[in-house]
Amino acid sequence: MATESSEGEEEGKAIGGNQHLVVDDDLREMAKKAAWSVSSCKTGNGVQFLRDDNLDTYWQSDGAQPHLVNIQFQKKVKLQLVVLYVDFKLDESYTPSKISIRAGDGFHNLKEIKTVELVKPIGWVYVSLSGADPREAFLNTFMLQIAVLSNHLNGRDTHVRQIKVYGPRPNPIPHQPFQFTSREFITYSCVR
Repeated sequence: MATESSEGEEEGKAIGGNQHLVVDDDLREMAKKAAWSVSSCKTGNGVQFLRDDNLDTYWQSDGAQPHLVNIQFQKKVKLQLVVLYVDFKLDESYTPSKISIRAGDGFHNLKEIKTVELVKPIGWVYVSLSGADPREAFLNTFMLQIAVLSNHLNGRDTHVRQIKVYGPRPNPIPHQPFQFTSREFITYSCVR
């Protein structure tokens, strides 16, 4: 279960998690374009395991909370969704129970966007970065920080198995007022 709160102060809970990652076709994975860093890690459980697409590996923090995952982009990007894979059955007290998502231009001006409470999650946990206002469909930022504020059973270090960050898929044809939504329409959208 996960609870969300944002600066517009939303508080919510996400129950369980989804065993299969399901994301809309109009979103694309943005994290490949980013530089990733963490506040600390145990030897053999570094930041690379957050991105290896293997649910059997994990990043393990080492030290005092909060544990931080920093995702920095070279240019400003539009982000809409953060998806984490956590597993209470396997990780028990290492499983995050409360996370904060922050965004900004860099470390100097990070602002909390959402706070999410996880209750014994098993699987993919989805955290929308969209605001309540329809005009806030995405977050425009240079940097995203995910902070693990607390763990289940008062655990000290944390395990996060995967993190994925998604943004809106750009219109494949610039200066066109409408967007093609299916792959077939995109294929035939321009004259050769």
